[in-house]
Amino acid sequence: MTEHPDLPRLQRRLAEFAAARNWGQYHTPKNLASALSVESSELVEIFQWLTPEESARVMSDPATAHRVRDEVADVLAYLLQFCAVLDIDPLAALSEKIDRNEHRFPAPED
Repeated sequence: MTEHPDLPRLQRRLAEFAAARNWGQYHTPKNLASALSVESSELVEIFQWLTPEESARVMSDPATAHRVRDEVADVLAYLLQFCAVLDIDPLAALSEKIDRNEHRFPAPED
């Protein structure tokens, strides 16, 4: 795996991209949540009629792998923009959720 910029840097890039195009007016929580849902659905569409075995091999086809990576990027971009608008630290939110799930769903003891 290659190294990547941290989340705040990516969020700044996304904000600068949107600001340069005057898109901030459209980046309301409602619109970003809707866009996130649409992009997530586009990711699901790639896998819609695949068998479990085919879905496990989806990254072996370069054209399909490219589509998957693009949709993952779109989902992440909208999620990061959503978090920025609502001042949510996505990594802290995830960590807190994992903590709660560890208590809700304890691992079976051997």
